[in-house]
Amino acid sequence: MNHNNFIEPAEHVKSIAEYYFSVKLQEVAKMNAEGKNVISLGVGSPDLPPSEYVVEELSKVATRNDVHGYQPYTGIPELKQAYADWYKRSYDVTLNTSEVLPLIGSKEGILHTSLAFLNVGDGVLVPNPGYPTYTSVSKLMRADVIPYDLMESNNWMPDFEALEKMDLRHVKLMWVNYPNMPTSANASIELFEKLVAFGKKHSIVICHDNPYSFILNDKPLSILQIEGAKDICIELNSMSKSHNMAGWRMGVLCSNEQFVKWILKVKSNVDSGQFLPMQKAAIKALSTPKQWHDNMNLLYEQRRLWAYKIMTILGCKYDRNQVGLFVWAKIPDYEVGSEELINDLLYNARVFLTPGFIFGSNGSRYIRISLGSSATKIQQAYERIADYLIKRNTTY
Repeated sequence: MNHNNFIEPAEHVKSIAEYYFSVKLQEVAKMNAEGKNVISLGVGSPDLPPSEYVVEELSKVATRNDVHGYQPYTGIPELKQAYADWYKRSYDVTLNTSEVLPLIGSKEGILHTSLAFLNVGDGVLVPNPGYPTYTSVSKLMRADVIPYDLMESNNWMPDFEALEKMDLRHVKLMWVNYPNMPTSANASIELFEKLVAFGKKHSIVICHDNPYSFILNDKPLSILQIEGAKDICIELNSMSKSHNMAGWRMGVLCSNEQFVKWILKVKSNVDSGQFLPMQKAAIKALSTPKQWHDNMNLLYEQRRLWAYKIMTILGCKYDRNQVGLFVWAKIPDYEVGSEELINDLLYNARVFLTPGFIFGSNGSRYIRISLGSSATKIQQAYERIADYLIKRNTTY
């Protein structure tokens, strides 16, 4: 007898789907195994390594005999201080180490924050379009997911008049993310001031997810620059994109000491700290000179130009003031949606881009290109798409 017939997963697991990229990249891998050599411009994973001295530090410390045990749940004190120093240098934000909590990547922080603050039925404001994990984690918590619109006509910023008209009585958290993913819109001090005021007025914790501020962005901003922001805001940051350390899973959460303590309660029951050599290497990475970031941005600028060319040949409209690791564009007003277009390009041009619908209904007429591949690769993708369009004797 198959006892699985009598066993069901939890209702909150039924309410979410497997992450889109988890499914789609399996399909891409299958095509590659068949010799189709797909160029993937989907996931925002940098293709280059961190600084040489970061890898050297990891290797050096890992050879020691005394570094292989459990580490503090809070991260080692030197790492917390390095994150605080990084915030002061990068954003002119002063943090005590009690206001800093190292994370195993900032995606983990979305779950920990939700576990620390949400009761069943509490409201969570999530952006549409936005990072799908905000919604899926809220559903896992059996919270009430309340989408709020981001529209191109408003430069992908929240509409505060519309927010004020919503029933906010049971809303506990609001997720925001600038430089924005997927739209690549940039933030402003004025926007952050409005968000802090909105959070304080309605007793809503503003959770700002900030992993993209050093990529193709002249002036990195933190919501914690706003006076009084720590009282109501939590900021997640990450070394994944900014330091080419996506697989290392090094992130950080910054807020007031009380919020950090509550989240640490969750974290200390879920993980057992991070490998000490990685923490030591992250400390080195956090002192990476500006020249290294400038050099990375020169490469990203070349990649972005080819991504723009792809969007142009597809007949898409895009904003040249985009920042961050992605290029976001609106597809022409033809019959197919973003998913159909992406599948057409995948199966016929062997190029994988990201359809905007996975980020919410407001992304259904948009597509996204990651700059996590070399300019040569993105140029090859452009040439494949151009060849395909010529064979079809059409453009989009």
